[in-house]
Amino acid sequence: MSLWNKDIKPMLLGEVREVFDSKEYLYEVKYDGIRVLVFVSKDKVVIRSRYGIDITGLFPEMKVLCKMVKGNVIFDGEIIMLDNNKVSFSKLQKRIHLKNKKTIEFLSKTNPVIFICFDVIYEGKDLINLSLLERKEVLSNYKDNDVFIKSTYVIGDGTKLFNAIKKLDMEGIVAKKINSKYLVNERSDNWLKIKNYKSGDFIILGYINKEESHVISLVLGEHLNKKIVYVGKVILGKKRNLADKILKMKKSKAVVKIKDKDVIYIKPEIKCLIKYLERTENGLLRQPFVP
Repeated sequence: MSLWNKDIKPMLLGEVREVFDSKEYLYEVKYDGIRVLVFVSKDKVVIRSRYGIDITGLFPEMKVLCKMVKGNVIFDGEIIMLDNNKVSFSKLQKRIHLKNKKTIEFLSKTNPVIFICFDVIYEGKDLINLSLLERKEVLSNYKDNDVFIKSTYVIGDGTKLFNAIKKLDMEGIVAKKINSKYLVNERSDNWLKIKNYKSGDFIILGYINKEESHVISLVLGEHLNKKIVYVGKVILGKKRNLADKILKMKKSKAVVKIKDKDVIYIKPEIKCLIKYLERTENGLLRQPFVP
């Protein structure tokens, strides 16, 4: 049975923290959007999220892909939205949560999403056993339009691309082995994401101690307009010295209360270096971690 008739999920990525150069890899921009598999025939488009959920109804503008194919095709890629010519995940999130069909239809015409396509895994037959470069060659036969744009790539020079996306304040890059086969519903180090993390020192306002799982989460804040504001929580991980120091501190009144009854508040005296992907519209840290 072919992929076309199966409930499949996309190949997932490993992650490394440092960029590298290798002629065995191609490098492309990592866009901050929704990973999808798009099943396209001459008369129908079906869009499935990385979890296998059918989200076709959210993006009626994707029907234009029907005009691009001669038979059954499965594309892999990322749905993104732009805000002032910059990729905006928060704007895309608002679109995802819409339920009114008329509103969705209106926005699909006035502010359409873009499908950044980086792979094709089916074209009348399974392509997953071809090398990535061979699949890219098949993908090159499809022309870009307002909704469908092929991801461009460079071979060997990851550092140069990473430095370029840092200047543009984009999410990161992906390194993919050029000879890699497509591993359906598997995570593989043949594909590696390298994220453009930002960093900063944040105040520890308190902590949550899950003793049964030995996990400590820090409650973080920062000074803004002469007051302390909440910016999010982060799992402490293996920094035992910091954990021991915090656990010995006396409880204190909350400087900023958050909606979590398990928080133990301490005096906002200790700062911690945090890396994070970006800020949400209300100032919270996205994907924070303690380096």
